[in-house]
Amino acid sequence: MIRWDAIIGNMPLILGKIGEHLALTVVAVGVGLLLSFAIVIAIRGHRRLVGLALGAFGVIYTIPSLALLAFLVPITGLSFLSAEIALIGYTLLILARNLLAGLEAVPAEVIEAADAMGYSRARRLRDVEIPLALPLIVAGIRIATVTTIGLVMVTALIGLGGVGQVMLRGYNFRNDTLVIVGFVVTVGLALAADLGIGRLGRALTPWSRPRGAGG
Repeated sequence: MIRWDAIIGNMPLILGKIGEHLALTVVAVGVGLLLSFAIVIAIRGHRRLVGLALGAFGVIYTIPSLALLAFLVPITGLSFLSAEIALIGYTLLILARNLLAGLEAVPAEVIEAADAMGYSRARRLRDVEIPLALPLIVAGIRIATVTTIGLVMVTALIGLGGVGQVMLRGYNFRNDTLVIVGFVVTVGLALAADLGIGRLGRALTPWSRPRGAGG
């Protein structure tokens, strides 16, 4: 089923679409993380606002990706912006929940000690709370990244999609090799992202490893 000549002949397309796939993913997760962080910092401590925000993000997350794109296209067109609005929307629930869980898991005595040492709220957040919350924050980034890599495929229907375009080309031209390549590359990107972010998280939070665990 795999024709190596088809892979070699389409290598510029494949490599270009891998770059596009990564760009769509990095922008979505990066912007989603910034938005989630800003919202979480603004609403933390206000239980009602937290519930409203997570509820709104949950509603966005449950909207089928095709339906969301169909809603956005008449407004923002067949564009990078349409794809990113949808992709960013799907990251918000994952990232916000993990940010909140991480910050809420910081022991109260640690916060009290930082306050007693004269830390401002901003410095306490930067130097104490975020480092201690980092394992859960990284876990959220990991899940959001892998999820987004899969969702990027759907944006092929509006002319983007990264590796999804390779699979779509394979379907349109009845080229099974390109379909298989698109599938394998997407799975490979997701696995690489999962393992890479996981290793980065362990490197950034060595104190969170169980005693006796190796690198």
